[in-house]
Amino acid sequence: MPVWFYKYKLYHIPFWMFYQFVWWTVAVGNPIKAAGIIFTTIMFPKYFTYVFWETLAVWFNLYFLLPRYFEKGNYTTYVLLLVATTLITACCIVPGYYLTAFLAGTTVKELFHTDSFLSIVLANSLPSAIAAMTLAMSIKLGRSWLQTKNREQLLEKEKLETELNYLKYQFNPHFLFNTINSIFFLIHKNPDMASASLAKFSDLLRHQLYECNDKQILLNKEIAYLENGIELERLRQNANVEVDIQLPPSYDARLGIAPFILMTFVENAFKHVSKQADQANWIQIELQVSGQELRFLVANSVSVEEDAGEDVVRYGGIGLKNVRRRLDLMYPGQYELAVNSNSSSFSILLTLQLSVLQGVPLMHKIA
Repeated sequence: MPVWFYKYKLYHIPFWMFYQFVWWTVAVGNPIKAAGIIFTTIMFPKYFTYVFWETLAVWFNLYFLLPRYFEKGNYTTYVLLLVATTLITACCIVPGYYLTAFLAGTTVKELFHTDSFLSIVLANSLPSAIAAMTLAMSIKLGRSWLQTKNREQLLEKEKLETELNYLKYQFNPHFLFNTINSIFFLIHKNPDMASASLAKFSDLLRHQLYECNDKQILLNKEIAYLENGIELERLRQNANVEVDIQLPPSYDARLGIAPFILMTFVENAFKHVSKQADQANWIQIELQVSGQELRFLVANSVSVEEDAGEDVVRYGGIGLKNVRRRLDLMYPGQYELAVNSNSSSFSILLTLQLSVLQGVPLMHKIA
């Protein structure tokens, strides 16, 4: 259709022609018979009058009354003008009856079994005008509602993406600044170890800046990031903290995961592990992948005087609150996070349903 057809709302004309045709079909009980009466008999002036005045009334309502009064909150004025428009429309339709009768060479009473202007209005034109206005309003308001919902969904999606990006990056500066401090002190103590740590730190930064901008990244990249992060976290720990790491020997390399989900729990374990000289201090990290299910266990020893418990996850740092929020947003109904604690240990067990990323060849990582 040409642009002007939509610019001047001319699509209303075929719509209301069809609308009137439907009513005539209902009246006579047959669409072919209705078409014959409208287009091959003298009844066309009556049909045209209904189409013309109701289309005009709908235009006036939708493109003048609604935006000027209803949408600005002038509801009383709008209702009064709408009622007046409907009544005037019903009255303007009546001359079509007289024109039809005149062209047929008969009277309105003989052709339509009534000669009362008021009776035609009340019995025919007014109900039709009310029905047309109601239908137009329903379509208009329904369309506006759908457009509003679509806009709300787009805004919600943008808000969600913004929130996810904010949550994803919020805890990383804390980890990075701690690592920089650790490497700084290590430079004088053990230059070789500092050099190796700096290389791992470079890989970690590369992952954060370039490899994890998507909502989902390959699981093997996240595991590589996890290994580098663990090695860097070890720099800040005392020699008497034993770290046991178990990673899956093989898994589907097409599996994807939201970035930075796993490292937060590891960081929490290193942050809250006990550091007592007279007891065993340990961290256990175990990652298993079965099909598309990931199980991630992180446990650590705690000091007897430390107040361990689920509050450590809920309130023990901005990163852990964020990871719960991210799991709710990224994996609704697709994860379980179990927290267990006692006087000597604290652990979390994350069970997560992963997705397969498209366009990645089927491979397995072998440890």
